[in-house]
Amino acid sequence: MKYVLRNATLADGTVVDISVSEGRIEQIGKVPGSDGIDCSGLFALAGFVDLHTHLREPGFEGSETVLTGSQSGVAGGYTALLAMANTDPVADNAGTVEQVLDLGIQANYLQVQPIGAVTKGLEGNELASLAAMNRSRAKVRVFSDDGNCVADPLVMRRALEYVKGFNGVIAQHCQDPRLTESAQMNEGALSSELGLTGWSSVAEESIIARDALLAEKVGARLHICHLTTAGAVDVVRWAKKRGIQITAEVTPHHLMLTEDLVRSYDPVYKVNPPLRTKEDTMALREGLIDGTIDILATDHAPHSIEKKDCEWDSAAFGMVGLESAASVLYEVLVASGAKSMVEFEKVISTKPSQIAQLDNQGSLRVGGEANIALFDPSSTRSIESITHSKSTNNPFAGKKLPGTIVHTIYKGEFKVRDSKLQAQND
Repeated sequence: MKYVLRNATLADGTVVDISVSEGRIEQIGKVPGSDGIDCSGLFALAGFVDLHTHLREPGFEGSETVLTGSQSGVAGGYTALLAMANTDPVADNAGTVEQVLDLGIQANYLQVQPIGAVTKGLEGNELASLAAMNRSRAKVRVFSDDGNCVADPLVMRRALEYVKGFNGVIAQHCQDPRLTESAQMNEGALSSELGLTGWSSVAEESIIARDALLAEKVGARLHICHLTTAGAVDVVRWAKKRGIQITAEVTPHHLMLTEDLVRSYDPVYKVNPPLRTKEDTMALREGLIDGTIDILATDHAPHSIEKKDCEWDSAAFGMVGLESAASVLYEVLVASGAKSMVEFEKVISTKPSQIAQLDNQGSLRVGGEANIALFDPSSTRSIESITHSKSTNNPFAGKKLPGTIVHTIYKGEFKVRDSKLQAQND
């Protein structure tokens, strides 16, 4: 398959033609001829990479499958998703991560890269088979017990020591379990008013500080999942100034939504970690703008209607986010005037691919795989519902956001064309 994308705009503003042949980028520049696909007004960006998704399969197919999660991902411009390990069975061994890998290959919409569990069964006690997962066909490099914190400092230290041997990374869900027992929302005046158990910011910040010091001691790589507080940003900033190998992510919902939405008691706004204050949200934005926070990650957490359409106390934590993430980031980072499309591409594609060590993702280069997201920044869309995920727990439903994914190309094939998902037999 060979074609030319005409008059596409790169992140730096350069208008080019991009020729694609046999799944790879053949040329970037002025390509002779006039035939091709008109991409005037569209940014051609390296396909987006999400370091934090829950695809639910195996075990929770009522909420999502690798196939439907992949379809939701390409609809949002993603060409690679890293799938968290809290499945059933848990992805804590070579066999299960290879199963997830194969499900992604069968779906064939984007790259699905499994994340391995840090501890067996996500129980926090005994290290999982980290080396075996790294040596498997899945070549796992990122490990996380996300959904649970690796609370025991000795277990966390051992995990950091272990992955250092093959340049792996531990992605920590920073939540001290003793400080968040029965917690339902952000701790503060509003939680007291609503009669909901508060979720202290120090439960997040203390684990980040502890693990940063452990990573410094060991000399290993640490990644912080879903930052939510101003204090957490300060701790990461401090750790980076010390030269610690630490990276951090923020979610779309924590960049835009605040705890005030919980007044409705609508479980769509129940998430782990919780929505925080306006001051926290602004600190997260500033951290993203100044580079303290490295990447955007969706923490796409689909749930069946039964798990969300119920009383607040009984509802599951989590929100979907793959299809609206680029629009949220564009509004916060670019439409606000804070940064350019160069930084947009860096935080949604280049940097996450580097953290995950996905050499085939994160850049547009001659000879590289044609993994491309074509984004129209001039359009505005109403986020009425999530189209392709099996779940609809979408906190942005009803909001108008800028930007539309027009085409998503994975290994040279159009997976989304003219904003429509392409069937595999097309």
